[in-house]
Amino acid sequence: MQSNFYVGLSAQTSLLRRLETIANNVANATTAGYRAEEVRFEQLLSGSPTDPVAYASPGKSYLSRASGEIVRTDNLFDVAVEGDAWLAIQTPSGTVYTRDGRLRMTDTGELQTLNGYAILDAGNSPMRLDPNAGPPRISRDGTVTQANRQIGAIGLFKIDDKANLTRAENSGVVPDRAATPVVEFTKTGMQQGYVERANINPVMEISRLIMVSRAFEAVTASLKDSENSQTDAIRTLGATS
Repeated sequence: MQSNFYVGLSAQTSLLRRLETIANNVANATTAGYRAEEVRFEQLLSGSPTDPVAYASPGKSYLSRASGEIVRTDNLFDVAVEGDAWLAIQTPSGTVYTRDGRLRMTDTGELQTLNGYAILDAGNSPMRLDPNAGPPRISRDGTVTQANRQIGAIGLFKIDDKANLTRAENSGVVPDRAATPVVEFTKTGMQQGYVERANINPVMEISRLIMVSRAFEAVTASLKDSENSQTDAIRTLGATS
């Protein structure tokens, strides 16, 4: 088989993977705190010394850590994280880190996500408020007060830049390296009454979707032309033999 068929097939595989990630991003463009999925593409050399051919790899997926737009809600149970930090939540499968700061307080005072997972403090313990002390006030460093009395502090955590992130519930991620509590709040903190949107630009993603779709169609057409050329060559050789 001609080498260009292998090149075209690898290109189709790469483009299909990119289409899937773009479609998933568009579907979650309105999900609070959602992190966009991106793909890194590389070239793999065939290793042939006489006729080297570069093949496109399927790509390596990763979750973007870019910040999303912060919007005002005036809900005292909404917090937006500023800077490179994450909230920690307790789930049945373990600790998950998220940028979705939409919270709620149960009748017994537990501070939870909208999905019912406990919000953790800097010591990885579930936060509990006083259900009879009125609405909470949350400062930049996560300190929570009710009726002028400090109740505790919501934890903010730093994930190592080299850590690989796996997607989890609640717009969350699970790193392959332990996260550490944030102790310096000059560039990192919380804003009460705000929420962070997904770090996805829908217009940009749709533009990418169109470009990748056209590229896929172009590769398919090229493969079809190569197939027709090979078929014509076989017929010609067969007729002259």
